[in-house]
Parts: sequence; structure tokens; C-alpha cells
Amino acid sequence: MMINIGVVGYGYWGPNLVRNFAEIPGIALARVVDKNPKLLAVVERRFPAVKVSADFNDLLADPSINAVAIATPVNTHFDIALAALRAGKHVWLEKPMTETAEQARQLCTEAEQRGLTLFVDHTFVYTGAVRKIGELIKRGELGRIYYYDSIRVNLGLFQKDVNVISDLAVHDFAILDYLLGEHPIAVSASGTNHFPGTPENLAYITLFYASGTIAHANVSWLAPVKVRQILIGGSQKMITYDDLEPSEKVKIYDKGVSVTDDPEQIYEMRVGYRTGDMWAPKLDGTEALRRAGQHFAECIASKAVPETDGRLGARVVALIEAATQSMRQRGETININAEENRP
Repeated sequence: MMINIGVVGYGYWGPNLVRNFAEIPGIALARVVDKNPKLLAVVERRFPAVKVSADFNDLLADPSINAVAIATPVNTHFDIALAALRAGKHVWLEKPMTETAEQARQLCTEAEQRGLTLFVDHTFVYTGAVRKIGELIKRGELGRIYYYDSIRVNLGLFQKDVNVISDLAVHDFAILDYLLGEHPIAVSASGTNHFPGTPENLAYITLFYASGTIAHANVSWLAPVKVRQILIGGSQKMITYDDLEPSEKVKIYDKGVSVTDDPEQIYEMRVGYRTGDMWAPKLDGTEALRRAGQHFAECIASKAVPETDGRLGARVVALIEAATQSMRQRGETININAEENRP
């Protein structure tokens, strides 16, 4: 089954989508839509066979196009995606998928009722590093997961329509959903806006899970350097993940902490430390966006549910909403509706 896809938005992320869709077997890049004629001229030079248009309705009206990828500002996602679904087209949405969780759930319902694929591009889930960590956790090699600690900071790029939680913490929310397979029961966040009239540019977020796992993310647009590091601690092994490392992005440490169950020794607070080897597993080097595009095509062809489907996207948006609410209430703990957001 050949999937003819149209891409809406050729600004920041759109060129990456266009490049990948043009090269993935089973996908034919049919049309690119953008309001900027200069950007459309770039598409015409690079991809002469691809139609271009300034009007999204041209894409909707084209019966040969059966899928739409949306890489426009977040505040436009809902209306464009809803129109595409109602036109009978499968939808690829950039993250965060919508401004509100209610909008996200509405898109999910629309897609499910129409039997269409709704895919959210949480790209980190498709990286070789995150998938390898997921394998290790699912095999039980880390034991019980104690904590997840992330620092995701850089200088800029300031966003006009979303705060730093929507821009950066969105990655950690999706990674956690994929790795843990459970949704947090509560969130607390603190953050601030240093420049009046712009969204919050720095935040510290803590997520609490029923299993006892605790997750923390430090996100900022005001750091002097770019850092993308995650630490995951388990009862058996621990992991470091540095996305900026050219090689050995993931390192596994055979280290752990144990507390004795011996009643006589408990009184003495006997804690044992175990230190073993460190190793760096070989990671699949396939570009994450390429893997995501192939998965999207496979899900359309087989009617399978994507790993980053609309429901995962909606859970992430719900977390963004809760964390932002907590941040604006100076760290007040916000309880999360477990039933509404169950994986």
C-alpha cells in the first residue's frame, strides 16, 4: 500500500519531515503546504516533483492524498488535524499534539470512530538509546525503578506560544510513558518567567508514581551550555544517557544499594553497596525520524496502534497542563486523574 502524504508547515521541523518522507519506502511525498512563498520556492528547488500550495484546503480536497503530517504552531494543531481526520486522512502530529488535553482526547475519539491512524511525533521514543533502555527495563535488568532524573537545558530557542515545559519537558514525559508503562498520580513544578510578556523559561518538575518511582526534570532556555542527560536508578542496575555524546550515549552500571532484612541488623541501619562493571551497549543507529516514519506507514497499512498514538499524546498534554498549573501555583501538588490518563 503506497501512502501519499502531504506536509503542512515547512518552517522549523517541516524540512526534516519532508526529507524523511521523501526517502521512506511505502511513502510518496505528494504536497507541501506553507503560507510563506519563499519556503515553498525552496521545496520546489529541492523536490521538483512535489506539488506546493499556500492553502491547506488544496491538500484536503486532493483525493489522492491519504495522510497529512502537521508541523505548524501548536495553537493550530487541533483545527488542522480535525479537518484532516474529517476529510478521511490519517494524521501525523508534531508534539505537543494540542494546546489542551480535552482537544487531544477529541482528536483521539474522531480518529478511532473513523478508523484512521493518529500518530504523534514524540521522536525520542524512536531513538536507539531510548529503545535500548526500554528493552533493559522490560527484561527486568534494572530491577525496581527508583528514580528518573533529567536535565534538558540550553540557551534559547525562546518560544512565543508555549512555555519551556511544553517545549522541553514534553520529551521526558513521553520517554517516561514509554519506559515505565504507567502514568504519574501527581505532579509538582516550580518555574519562572524572567522576561515579561513571554512564557516561563525555566522549570523544575517532579512526577510521583503509584509504584514508588519518582521522576524529576530540570528544563531551561537560560543555560550557558546545551545539556541532554538522563539518570535512571534501579535496585539492580543504573543507567546514564547523554544524548549529546557522539558514541556510548547509554552506559549501564552494575551498581546498587540493598538494605538488610535481618531484624538484628536493621537496628544498626546496615546498608550494603554493590559495585560491578560498566558497559556501553551497541545502539541502533537508524535516524529516529526515519524509524518513526516507517512505523507510521506500517500502522496505516496494518491498522495497528502506533507506539506514540493519540492516547499517549493526550496523556503528555495532560501532564503539561498539570505541571503548568502547579508551576503557576508555586509548586502546589496537582493530583492526576488516573482513569482518564491510563496507558
